[in-house]
Amino acid sequence: MEKPFLRRSTIEAIVFLALLVLVFVPLGMKMGGSNLLKTIMNTAHDLLLNTVFYLMGITVLTGALSKLMSEFGVVSLLERFLRPLMKPLYNLPGVAALGAVMTFLSDNPAIIALSKDKNFSSYFKRYQLLSLTNFGTAFGMGFVVIITMIGYGHLGAALVGLFGAICGSIISTRIMQHKCLKAYPELDSPVTVDLRRDIPEKPEEEEQDKSVFMRFLNAVLDGGKNGVELGLQIIPGVLIITTAVIIITFGPGPSGVYDGSSSQGVPILPWLAEKIHWVFEWLFGFRDMELIAFPMTALGAVGAALGLLPTFNAAGILDGNAIAVCTAIGMCWSGFLSTHTAMLDSLGYRRVISKAIGAHAIAGLCAGIIAHFTFLLISLI
Repeated sequence: MEKPFLRRSTIEAIVFLALLVLVFVPLGMKMGGSNLLKTIMNTAHDLLLNTVFYLMGITVLTGALSKLMSEFGVVSLLERFLRPLMKPLYNLPGVAALGAVMTFLSDNPAIIALSKDKNFSSYFKRYQLLSLTNFGTAFGMGFVVIITMIGYGHLGAALVGLFGAICGSIISTRIMQHKCLKAYPELDSPVTVDLRRDIPEKPEEEEQDKSVFMRFLNAVLDGGKNGVELGLQIIPGVLIITTAVIIITFGPGPSGVYDGSSSQGVPILPWLAEKIHWVFEWLFGFRDMELIAFPMTALGAVGAALGLLPTFNAAGILDGNAIAVCTAIGMCWSGFLSTHTAMLDSLGYRRVISKAIGAHAIAGLCAGIIAHFTFLLISLI
């Protein structure tokens, strides 16, 4: 059998090199080749020192706090308080509230561990279990996002963004359920037999053997360790994705020339957004098109999107409305493009990935719109 002249791997290499040249040559011609390389390195270094370690500090503290809340029953209390809202708002059983609390305090993958637990999943019908992917993702890293936004002095705006994200989670979950039932009516059946009676009780002796101080100390240290791991996980996204977004979002330095400093680039993304600027101004209230970089980055990793905030703040474009909208979209999307596929694949339902992504894309936009108009309404009162 005669071998093809060009193998698939060869074609992929040629295409990749062509795209690489297509991207970096125009940027190098505009900024200067050496300046482009210096800016990439300086931006990544600046993000590592001034953004990643800041975010890691937040994740360590929030990790410790969330572990304390879990250890001393606050999570269970929140779950019992939120349980009555699950059925009317999300068409989910009450135990789903635990998924929202866990992903809010940690990250999207927390919902996978819950959904694969037989005792937990026994409460759901199959289409409801699949919609947990959308439900949980809408709250991923929510605690970190909220605390980070509050750090910029906009508590009220951050809470408005939280409200928008909650509205987005309802929209995403409901659309996902509707699409699943419409395409696959057989999913309207229980996941498994009722296994709730088999849930093991925690031995009282084990709890009594531990003093309150030891429980506190273990929770703080374990939670802080989890926060360090989460902080390490966001490093690639922040350095790679955020650097790439900054390069195509911001222009030259204050003097109007490229000198290789960090956070310089060619404003391609704002230029594209300016073509339909009225859409973003009306729907999100964005007056500066550089802000579009936040939701675009949040699609892949909300941690990377948070890395843009210091640059926005230094440029003086991070106002209350921007905080509200970015909080809503950042929480609701929270890197769903990089997690939805893996999450649904782990549940064995690849065929509904496109439906989940479509529903969540719509919901994230709705979350931002709701946050913007809610912020406007509150500002007028």
